[in-house]
Amino acid sequence: MQLQENMSAVVTGGASGLGLATVEKLLAKGVQVVIADLNDKGEEVAKQLGAGAHFVKADVCEPEQMKAVIDKAVSLAPLRALVHCAGYGAPIRVVEKDGEPGNLEKFESIIRVNVIGTFNSLRLAAAAMAKNEPLDGERGACVLTASVAAYEGQIGQIPYSSAKAGIVGMTLVAARDLAQRQIRVNTIAPGLFDTPLLSKLPEHVKSALGASVPHPARLGFPSEYASLAVQMLENAMLNGETIRLDGAIRMTPR
Repeated sequence: MQLQENMSAVVTGGASGLGLATVEKLLAKGVQVVIADLNDKGEEVAKQLGAGAHFVKADVCEPEQMKAVIDKAVSLAPLRALVHCAGYGAPIRVVEKDGEPGNLEKFESIIRVNVIGTFNSLRLAAAAMAKNEPLDGERGACVLTASVAAYEGQIGQIPYSSAKAGIVGMTLVAARDLAQRQIRVNTIAPGLFDTPLLSKLPEHVKSALGASVPHPARLGFPSEYASLAVQMLENAMLNGETIRLDGAIRMTPR
């Protein structure tokens, strides 16, 4: 399915980082893009990107808010693409350093945003795509975002690793489920990327993180994530797959 005009796409977490880079790539293809984000700066980002970009403030876990995002996209053109980048993590240990058990409320929150938010976005987007007329044998395609932490979670990452592993586990099942509707599902598992979260770190810390990547020995560029996302959307044979985008890094326990 070649991305082109007369199509719409939804990018969650599209106001910054990996999501923003993906929005820019989709706009370059002529696609109408709806940015779904809790960040209020999304409105200004959409204005700066031009007429093809639209912003709807939304929590990916909330059905009505995400339905408004999907409805906006469908009002612009048939919804053919979802790139789900929204998510977050926070450090929790099974038993904290002070001997107290890990925070269950925080654990549940991270699982909710990453796993429930992913499924909520996927189910609503797929239901809209299923109503499309097939184009090149497809009705739509979805790209989800996991992490290398799904495979090598570090100490303190137990909720984030669990959540991202859930997204990896979701991928093949969703692809099989939606095959009859001619909708593909793939996932990207990024390694260390130069995102707003990492940009807050001191430069020497960022350099050290980049040097830990075998090759290329640097942080990934958001544009590299976006390029793979577009390839996943356009390559009809790529389905049910999770691809690590990590420069061959394997995370250490700490």
